Amino acid sequence: MTLKRSVAILPLLLVALAVLVFAACGDDDGDATETPSDTSTVEPSGSHSQVLQDVLDRGRLNCGVNDSVPGFGNLLEDGSFAGFDIDYCKAVAAAVLGDPDLVDYTPLTAEARLTAVQTGQVDVLIRNTTWTTSRDASSGLTFAATSYYDGQGMMVRANSGFTTVDDLATATVCVLQGTTTELNLADRLPDAEALGFENNDTLQTAFIEERCDGWTSDKSQLAGRRSAFPADSGGPESLVVLSETFSKEPLGPVTIDNDAQWSDIVSWVVMGTIAAEELGITSANVADMAANPPNVGVSRLLGVGFEGGEVTDTGLDVDVTFMQDVLAAVGNYGEIYEANVTPIGIERAGTLNALWTNGGLIYSPPFK
Repeated sequence: MTLKRSVAILPLLLVALAVLVFAACGDDDGDATETPSDTSTVEPSGSHSQVLQDVLDRGRLNCGVNDSVPGFGNLLEDGSFAGFDIDYCKAVAAAVLGDPDLVDYTPLTAEARLTAVQTGQVDVLIRNTTWTTSRDASSGLTFAATSYYDGQGMMVRANSGFTTVDDLATATVCVLQGTTTELNLADRLPDAEALGFENNDTLQTAFIEERCDGWTSDKSQLAGRRSAFPADSGGPESLVVLSETFSKEPLGPVTIDNDAQWSDIVSWVVMGTIAAEELGITSANVADMAANPPNVGVSRLLGVGFEGGEVTDTGLDVDVTFMQDVLAAVGNYGEIYEANVTPIGIERAGTLNALWTNGGLIYSPPFK
């Protein structure tokens, strides 16, 4: 080959080499930004729950609760806890550990409750906590399924002369600090004087001492405190919860953010109790229903095959029969409500907490 011809070919070789190098670099960039065509080995983010593993390793569930609201979360004289929310702590323990008694209850004030979840002090918070935009979006928390639809109200002395919320427009009103209740009171009665307290016991003392004219909170809390109001201060009959409801307070369990699997488990425990009521499964008949499911809906919820068919795997990383343990421990939603909320004077019929088939908002997505 002559020198002249070699010189002529050299630029072409350099161009070809540059194209190959550029293509190789382009492939590297593509690997970093493009979604692989074969995703069979890609594990979705949050598919394994760290909180669930912690609970399993510990062998106990840490549940943040209230200890001073009869009907929902209350510490009894014998040292045990009882209430609607307490039963859902037991339900979660039954689902993941197979035993509703493997719960350590941590009483939390309104101001401390969210921090306790954020720091890992508790695995789940089941303590009359309202689902709001700011709490959901910016606090590092995830709200599980709503278990109770509530609203804010006002309680006054029966002989006070106050018959409507507007009557307290310039009155002094007792309220818990660190709650949505404070904000709602400011919106509803901007000229009222808010007298804040850290917990219900100190608030009640102030109310008994007549340092405030009204007591505002979620109506569930007001009903609970009214039901146990001291006899030497007049008893329940001395108090009236006014009819107006001036806020929306969807209450339910709260979990740490970025652990979708754990939040899903807690949510589906709540929804499972609702689905059980829809299907007529109770604590008394759950064993019979599991042995002889009358339809495929029952078999799916209880984790058994229908007429010899395969068992539906929920994908929740708990035993497929978890709802059998839950229902045997605490019953369905209606049973939980009847055992805890009805006794404090809140009838279920005609309220938002009736089943959707009875005009309420209590509704479960399907177990499929």
